[in-house]
Amino acid sequence: MRGVACKHWVKLFRNTSSVFMTGDLGFQALEPLRDAIGERFINAGVAEQNMVSVAAGLASRGMDVWVYSIAPFCYARPFEQIRNDICLHGLPVKLVGNGGGYAYGAMGASHHALEDYGTLLGLQSMHVFVPAFAADLADVIPKLAQFAHPAYLRLGRCERPEGYDLPAYEPWRKLLAGDGPVVVVVGPLAGGLLAELRELDPASRPELWVLSELPLEANPVPLAFVEGLERAQQLCVVEEHVAQGGIGQMLAHWLLQQGLALDAFEHVFAQGYPSGEYGSQQFHRRECGLDPQSLCKRIEALQQRP
Repeated sequence: MRGVACKHWVKLFRNTSSVFMTGDLGFQALEPLRDAIGERFINAGVAEQNMVSVAAGLASRGMDVWVYSIAPFCYARPFEQIRNDICLHGLPVKLVGNGGGYAYGAMGASHHALEDYGTLLGLQSMHVFVPAFAADLADVIPKLAQFAHPAYLRLGRCERPEGYDLPAYEPWRKLLAGDGPVVVVVGPLAGGLLAELRELDPASRPELWVLSELPLEANPVPLAFVEGLERAQQLCVVEEHVAQGGIGQMLAHWLLQQGLALDAFEHVFAQGYPSGEYGSQQFHRRECGLDPQSLCKRIEALQQRP
């Protein structure tokens, strides 16, 4: 998605005085933006804490500031500065983390972002955007440009199936109708599962939703989703993120608050490194049961529960 995002940033920044900061990353991807905005493109070097503090200072003077790095270097390394300099002051700095989840594969745990949005949503005023498809960025980036709160944009790889016509972007979107369990996926994982499920008969396939904006308080659960839960009485939540602080826990809490008792609740999430080995993003997803084939088996088992 990074290349698509860059195209939208070029278009946006040409008509604004926005500042883009990078922690010495984005080579062979962000050059069009650098060339388009000149001195407003700042390479802050491998100094993420300082970069975030500078971004907060610029934002405090009324400037629109975007901060870019590989996801763990964007939220984990400068966490104290995000907390103290950005969030405690409610400054609308946009943090952009490239390669959420296991996207950086064999580069290992230091390059993986498995607890990013759960960690950041514990901070005051923070909002999170996890686009599922590259096309979503046409809506997400202009929205962020006008956003009045601290925000984190988690970029991944677009996995949209060929020939699939996306519904218009919304924080909550129904991707597939079906008479089976309700399944909600956060971000790009939805694409691979969509490719598998759309081949099934609507009478047996799940009702598939994708969620792209958090927290739930700012993006209320839609009535159509609730109606699906009342029909199916089964919910499966899928995310490339650890259980703690993830959307699975958020939705479980929401269900309790609403007094909605389901017959079955499943949460499929990133489990770290079960084998102790590193591999591709697909390797790690398979180990955690997050690949489309494993997810389909998990959903089928859910349907067969008495």
